[in-house]
Amino acid sequence: MIALDEIQKRLLLHEGAVDHIYTCPAGYKTIGIGRNLETNPLTAKEKEVVGDISHGITLDKALYLLRNDVKRCEKELSDNISWFYQLDDERQYALLDMCFNMGIKKLLGFKRMLGAMFIGDFRGAAKECLMSKYARDVGKRAKRIATLIETEIWAK
Repeated sequence: MIALDEIQKRLLLHEGAVDHIYTCPAGYKTIGIGRNLETNPLTAKEKEVVGDISHGITLDKALYLLRNDVKRCEKELSDNISWFYQLDDERQYALLDMCFNMGIKKLLGFKRMLGAMFIGDFRGAAKECLMSKYARDVGKRAKRIATLIETEIWAK
C-alpha cells in the first residue's frame, strides 16, 4: 500500500475537507474528509478524541478520522478480496479509494471489474469501472481511478 500521507492527500483531493456536519450528494450526514456518520458512526474512542462534533471539527481531527477510515477500508478489502495484497500499491489504492467512497458492499458488486483485475486484465477492469453508475456519479474521480487501475499512474 502506498504511504498513508499520500493516501490522505489523494482522499483529500477527492473528498475535500468540511469542518461541520453536512449532507453529502448521496444524502448522508458527513463531516471532515468524507466521514459518513450514518453508515460509519463515530466509535467511543473517536468520540473521546474528537469530542462534540455538533459545532464542527478541526483539520487535525478530520485527519484522525480519515486515518481510522483508511485502516478500516484496508481491513475490509483484505478480508473480502483474497488477492488484494497481490496487487501493486497503486491498484490497491484504487480499490481503497472506491471502498472509501461507496463502501465495501457496493465495491464487491463490481464483479466484472474485480474479476478482470484478478486475471490481470487491467484495461478491461478500467472499462468496467467507467461504465458504472459510480463513474457517472463521481466523474473525474472515477476517470482518475480507472486510469490508475489501467496504467498504475496517478494523474492529478
